[in-house]
Amino acid sequence: MAESLPEHERILQEIESTDTACVGPTLRSVYDDQPNAHQRFMEKLDACIRNHDREIEKMCNFHHQGFVDAITELLKVRADAEKLKVQVTDTNRRLQDAGKEVIAQTEEIIRCRIQQRNITTVVEKLQLCLPVLEMYSKLKEQMKVKRYYSALKTMEQLENMYLPRVSQYRFCQIMIENLPKLREEIKEISMSDLKDFLESIRKHSDKIGETAMKQAQQQKTFNTALQKQNNVNYGRNMYVINGRVPEPKYEITSKRTLEEEDEHEEEVLTAHDLVDFSPVYRCLHIYSVLGDGETFENYYRKQRRKQARLVLQPQSSMHETVEGYRRYFSQIVGFFVVEDHILHVTQGLVTRAYTDELWNMALSKIIAVLRTHSSYCTDPDLVLELKNLIVVFADTLQGYGFPVNRLFDLLFEIRDQYNETLLKKWAGLFRDIFEADNYSPIPVANEEEYKIVISKFPFQDPELDKQSFPKKLPMSQSVPQIYIQVKEFIYASLKFSESLHRSSTEIDDMLRKSTNLLLTRTLSSCLQNLIKKPHIGLTELVQIIINTTHLEQACKYLEDFITNITNISQETVHTARLYGLSTFKDARHAAEGEIYTKLNQKIDEFIQLADYDWTMSESAGRASGYLMDLINFLRSTFQVFTHLPGKVAQTACMSACQHLSTSLMQMLLDSELKQISMGAVQQFNLDVIQCELFASSEPVPGFHGDTLQLAFIDLRQLLDLFMVWDWSTYLADYGQPTSKYLRVNPSTALTLLEKVHRGMKDTSKKNNIFAQFRKNDRDKQKLIETVVKQLRSLVNGMSQHT
Repeated sequence: MAESLPEHERILQEIESTDTACVGPTLRSVYDDQPNAHQRFMEKLDACIRNHDREIEKMCNFHHQGFVDAITELLKVRADAEKLKVQVTDTNRRLQDAGKEVIAQTEEIIRCRIQQRNITTVVEKLQLCLPVLEMYSKLKEQMKVKRYYSALKTMEQLENMYLPRVSQYRFCQIMIENLPKLREEIKEISMSDLKDFLESIRKHSDKIGETAMKQAQQQKTFNTALQKQNNVNYGRNMYVINGRVPEPKYEITSKRTLEEEDEHEEEVLTAHDLVDFSPVYRCLHIYSVLGDGETFENYYRKQRRKQARLVLQPQSSMHETVEGYRRYFSQIVGFFVVEDHILHVTQGLVTRAYTDELWNMALSKIIAVLRTHSSYCTDPDLVLELKNLIVVFADTLQGYGFPVNRLFDLLFEIRDQYNETLLKKWAGLFRDIFEADNYSPIPVANEEEYKIVISKFPFQDPELDKQSFPKKLPMSQSVPQIYIQVKEFIYASLKFSESLHRSSTEIDDMLRKSTNLLLTRTLSSCLQNLIKKPHIGLTELVQIIINTTHLEQACKYLEDFITNITNISQETVHTARLYGLSTFKDARHAAEGEIYTKLNQKIDEFIQLADYDWTMSESAGRASGYLMDLINFLRSTFQVFTHLPGKVAQTACMSACQHLSTSLMQMLLDSELKQISMGAVQQFNLDVIQCELFASSEPVPGFHGDTLQLAFIDLRQLLDLFMVWDWSTYLADYGQPTSKYLRVNPSTALTLLEKVHRGMKDTSKKNNIFAQFRKNDRDKQKLIETVVKQLRSLVNGMSQHT
């Protein structure tokens, strides 16, 4: 019991000294102790409470008097406090009444100060916003007047400098949203301007190119004039033809050039003067500022490539007129002049590599087009104008830095085409000359006419010069005309060689080659065709031979003529020679052959008129009429041959006699002729005698002895054999070199003898009333039969031997 009391005191001390929130564990310990501990704790608690009450009572008793005194003092102060309250209230009322106006003024001042502060704030904000609005207004104005590049710069300033300062305002957000739209609008507008620009330069390309080519031609003419002033001796040896000196296109006097320049002096125009390039500059700058320059470059190059393909596509009828070619070249030049201008005034829009690639593509197309269309040209004047256009075209583009060597190589191909057209044209001229020629010597009545002829053709004949007027030149009118036309051809060929940047040696070589083609192909073909024409008779053929002889002699003058033009000596190693000699020789040989052929044909015509009575009993005593006409024709014909070279006349005469002899022999041996009387043989012998007399009369001088008569030796020996009936001698001497009938072939003799034998049999039947002749006829027939057998044995022996 005594042990639990101190424990309860400790618990009470803890409860008194511990925070109320922490007494739980302490109270729990009361219940955890011994039984009845709770009762004892409560008792102890009541005792403690009674102790504290006594202490409180003691303290109250101790302070009671002081409390009473304090209350008494407060009651005394109460009345004074009431008075003070009234005074304070009155003072406050009076103070409030007096401060109402101050308060009102103070509130007004406060309101004004707030307004002032707000105004200051607004001014500050407006000072930030006004530059933005001014820039945006400026942007709108720039868009309105189409200053798009400046507008883009303004946008850039707005975005980078102004809008970030006032980004909290809604109008700035609207601006920020509109700027990309404005950029797209600018891109679309600038692209539209670019498309208009591309369409504009497409339309103006021909004008730009025409102007550029004209300027290049003027510059070239001016340079040529200066060069001519520095070299006054150029062309001093030019050959004169028909009283004129040829003036190639590049040989224009400086005085004339300067006069023309004064007359046509005008402002030098450039591509920039003809086309406004500002859209492409503007568009390039805009896309560059927008960071889309590569897209613009690709679009521009793509569109220009398309335009290039259109420009390079020629019209189907371009080859018909020179204007078609000029328009084609002008468009191409205009296209590349624009590209060159763009190349030099912009940075990177086009590059040299791009223009070179485009030019190489275009050059291949141009060459293909020109190669095709030039092949359609049949007029040499048009081909020459085309060549001049190509030269100006090439010089113009070369001045802009484009390589044009392939164009000059193409000109060599076109030169061949030009030569072909020239050859065709001159073939027509030659044909016209030959058709108009009368194929008779040129008559000259006086010295003046003679000088006119020799001024056209280099003719020299001392013997003819000694003759008095009037007289005749041996050649016909076509000779000087042909010579003049050959010179004209050389001039025409020379025109194409101008401005090709070739040396005099190369020009000389080209002239000689083209002239050789004219002589060996065109003129030779015309001569060959002329000779073969049916209406060309023997007289005309003789004159043609004389003409070709004189043209052959004139070839050396043509070579001198070319030498004087090119100043290239004929002794130069690489100088080609003219082949006119062979041309005229071939033509002459063809004419000679045609003379032989026509002469033989004429003989055949006379032979066809022969009308022998092969059964006549005796001859008419004179030669046949057809043969006398034939001989008279031959005499008159061979008189015309006096102007021919001796060998030609002799060959023609020998050929005619041999053909006549052969034709007469064939007449005797004709298989359709079955029988021949001795009277017919005698008549035939009279005709052959006339032929031999003609041969011995030397119809053409130059034959030695009886050379011409030998043409009839086969006929003579055959007829002598039958006329003399000397068969024993023939058979005995056959095969001997000294045989009298050496030229008589056994088969020929056999054929004729069989015909005579049949003729004799027929005659015997008609004359069988004369009995006295029967025995002689039988003897003669037996002899013939014997001879026939021997001849057949000879023929068989010859066949076996063969």
